[in-house]
Amino acid sequence: MHQEILQYLETNKDRFLKELFELLRIPSVSADSRHQQDVLAAAEFLKKRLEDLGMDQVELLETDGFPVVFAEKITDPAAPTVMIYGHYDVQPPDPLDEWITDPFEPQVRDGKIYARGACDDKGQLYMHLKAVETLMQLNQLKCNVKFFIEGEEEVGSHSLEAALEKYAGKLQCDVMLISDTSMLANDTPSLCVSLRGLTYMEVEVTGPNRDLHSGVYGGAVDNPVNTLCEMIASLKDENGHITIKGFYDDVRDLSEEEREEYRRIPFSEANYHQHLDIKATRGEKGYSILERASARPTLDVNGIWGGYTGEGSKTVLPSRAHAKISMRLVPYQDHNTIARLFEEHFTRMAPPSVKVKVIAHHGGNPYLTDTGSPGYKAASQAMEQSFGKRPIATREGGSIPILATFERTIAAPIVLMGFGLDTDAIHSPNEHYGVFNYMKGIETIALYYNHYYNQMQEHNKVTANQA
Repeated sequence: MHQEILQYLETNKDRFLKELFELLRIPSVSADSRHQQDVLAAAEFLKKRLEDLGMDQVELLETDGFPVVFAEKITDPAAPTVMIYGHYDVQPPDPLDEWITDPFEPQVRDGKIYARGACDDKGQLYMHLKAVETLMQLNQLKCNVKFFIEGEEEVGSHSLEAALEKYAGKLQCDVMLISDTSMLANDTPSLCVSLRGLTYMEVEVTGPNRDLHSGVYGGAVDNPVNTLCEMIASLKDENGHITIKGFYDDVRDLSEEEREEYRRIPFSEANYHQHLDIKATRGEKGYSILERASARPTLDVNGIWGGYTGEGSKTVLPSRAHAKISMRLVPYQDHNTIARLFEEHFTRMAPPSVKVKVIAHHGGNPYLTDTGSPGYKAASQAMEQSFGKRPIATREGGSIPILATFERTIAAPIVLMGFGLDTDAIHSPNEHYGVFNYMKGIETIALYYNHYYNQMQEHNKVTANQA
């Protein structure tokens, strides 16, 4: 089976790349209203390609925003169903003058495809279409397949939750497979098992009813900027531990097995420093750099302002000070609970000389994959077969808030099997995706279906015996 897949990929490699390039040429920037028709064109492109694959049903599902491209292929009603999630919208390409070539005219340089969306997420999404094509042409597709491809991921997936509830009947599946994450390196396969959640807050500290002369009033009236800085500084202790009461109540520490997986990751602290042009790192005591950056919760000031910031000097005691603060959350923390705890803590700690206003902006819960599930085991087996080595289970520090929405509405386990690299410059000028990664992704995903079918067969036997 594997050899037949490899042969099919080699024979059709040029066509697979050509088709991807056609999709990459569509400037489907969902954040820019000038590209509204382009976003719709990307949806139509995928609809046509899925029809060409021979899917049983292909349609555009209406939402409050851009449509969802839905397709399904039922090989056997009794077989397990895999649903693919991806998105066809992309980030704005700005700043354009930093691109070496046109962001919507893909080019291959040094084995990498340069274009906006090459990695996030058109390249990784299109691997799934070509993997299904490969299996169908070789008559090796044992599982049922569904595609759910949205067009608003880069602007917050605002229409997604309502769409999931509206079309829940169509979306029932046994596992969701998503390629919108990264792996460690081309010679070090990995599977992301956890993503952090997010709570994003804004605070305002107000002192006097207007800006004051710092000579006349300084030393007598509280300065909101000074007070805000003191309040923010107190949110962490000398060990980098967040001081908000109850913040860690739902945090579970890493097991020895999980920490051993971290030790398997190739990592050079010296290279890390050099890459960022820093002399040292700083963070929560008792944890490695990688653990701090992905498996522990954080609190960071994302912006702070107040008083006079223009050219020259102005001796003013400002009336107000502001800051934006984000907290990355780890599995079992709830973003609404953390927002409430933050507001209570920040309000309680304010001195009587100022007034405090706390605004909760947006958030999302963390996600943790069950590594004992048939879906994850199949992904690990497929990667080991295609790469020749067992993948490392990794945690990523970023957030995909829609995962919790999927888990709640679809009630199916989610497997994150990405093939991008952290160096692919997603959301940045000169985004790229390796030709190796694109083709290796198609190969691995094709292998996944057979492994998942076998895993589900074994899982069903065990379940039946236990009953």
